[in-house]
Amino acid sequence: MYKKKAEGITDVMSQYLREIGMETPLAEYRATQAWTKVAGKAVADRTLDVKIQHQTFYVKLQSPALRQELSMQKARLIAAINQAAGMQVVFNIHFY
Repeated sequence: MYKKKAEGITDVMSQYLREIGMETPLAEYRATQAWTKVAGKAVADRTLDVKIQHQTFYVKLQSPALRQELSMQKARLIAAINQAAGMQVVFNIHFY
């Protein structure tokens, strides 16, 4: 008789979510919910909608000037969004 190595709840849940196909949708949800923290309250207040489709983060903004400003920060925003999601879910950002 042998004892199995005990696994942590985080590992078990991650494996279960992966098996049922919910790991990526959950990470995408975390990414969209983190937009206020990632972009800041001032930008979030001027954001009309955020969504992820085909590994692209879409952000609908009120101001063309804000669109231009955020376009120059794409790399930083992508890295922060993926960090908040806990995995690489976004490869591009599109501001409209």
